[in-house]
Amino acid sequence: MDPRDLKALCLGFPGAVEDFPFGDEVSVFKVGGKMFAASHLDSEPLQVSVKCDPEIALRLRADHPAVAPGYHLNKRHWNTVTIDGSLPDQMLSEMVTDSYDLVVASLPKARRP
Repeated sequence: MDPRDLKALCLGFPGAVEDFPFGDEVSVFKVGGKMFAASHLDSEPLQVSVKCDPEIALRLRADHPAVAPGYHLNKRHWNTVTIDGSLPDQMLSEMVTDSYDLVVASLPKARRP
């Protein structure tokens, strides 16, 4: 997965928008005003931070060296994934989708897409 694919994936969800609250370098993808993914799309290697169920987050970190506690985020709920080819694109896509779904589920019904 390259930066263009990651951006397209994140913006492909209903109601998803790209924002830059931390400066021009960090793309923050939000739904209903809440972040579900963040990435410095020009970084090498490419990384993305995603929200995750705490138990699953721990398991992913234990099983995959490319998955680490969220960088500058609540480490209980966020993982930072290095996109270095060690994880299948399908798995990465599922992690981003799960993050989006977790955030949407936490939104008041009036703010859900």
